[in-house]
Amino acid sequence: MTQPHDAATTFRPDLLAGKHALITGGGSGINLGIAQSFAAHGCAVTLLGRNLEKAQNAARGIVEAGGRASGVSADVRDFEALEAAVAQAVAAHGDFDIVLAGAAGNFPAPVDGISPKGFKTVVDIDLLGTYNTIKAAAPHLRAPGSILSISAYGVPVPMQAHVVAAKAGVDALTRTLAVEWGLRGIRVNAIIPGPIDGTEGMARLAPDEQTRAAFTRTVPLGRFGVPQDIANAALFLVSDAASYVTGVILPVDGGQNMLGGAPQYQMFLQMQAAHQEK
Repeated sequence: MTQPHDAATTFRPDLLAGKHALITGGGSGINLGIAQSFAAHGCAVTLLGRNLEKAQNAARGIVEAGGRASGVSADVRDFEALEAAVAQAVAAHGDFDIVLAGAAGNFPAPVDGISPKGFKTVVDIDLLGTYNTIKAAAPHLRAPGSILSISAYGVPVPMQAHVVAAKAGVDALTRTLAVEWGLRGIRVNAIIPGPIDGTEGMARLAPDEQTRAAFTRTVPLGRFGVPQDIANAALFLVSDAASYVTGVILPVDGGQNMLGGAPQYQMFLQMQAAHQEK
């Protein structure tokens, strides 16, 4: 089994010097890992989350590590609240060079087990929230600039119809904006993370060792990812090294998407069989 490598020295320390990034969902998990990496490479970061205390605590940790960071609060479903949070961010660190739409909602459930309210909630957070984030930040986004969204899967996955549907919309929005805003000097890309250890989402999807082992078998590289794996891809996509890259939906998943949804379908069948035996 291959092991994650320490890529802390892959990029030069001043890669994002003088830049400012707005990061929604930045208080924990993958998005916090990205924020920490951006800050470590010279970028001021504004962490936006529904829980102000959580966002401010995360920002405080970045400041204590030597970075520049602020925490602000808004629900990405509330456009006016987002506009107010964006104004706070701009007042603290100036206009944006990078906008990362990472806020997401998820819970495992079959289609007939998702209520209309539950389905709408996930679509509103994942898809509408991505649109609202970009729309609210756009007047303050300098060119050349970069928009990056956190997507999911890219293939049909049982128990995740709400997420797959919402993130398919995010992917379509990403590609459309890349076409519309290219002449403005704005690049628009997205990342599809694979199973990433240490995140709330993965804890819900794989709450026990048996399920974790099953997930590992769906990944050709034979391991879970870590937040730094996603942060490394994000650093590349928002940097000048990717200045000719736009409209890309990049899987960073150990090869999982190459196998399609079949491995997850087999997991689903096994879970169904185990449930019936009980």
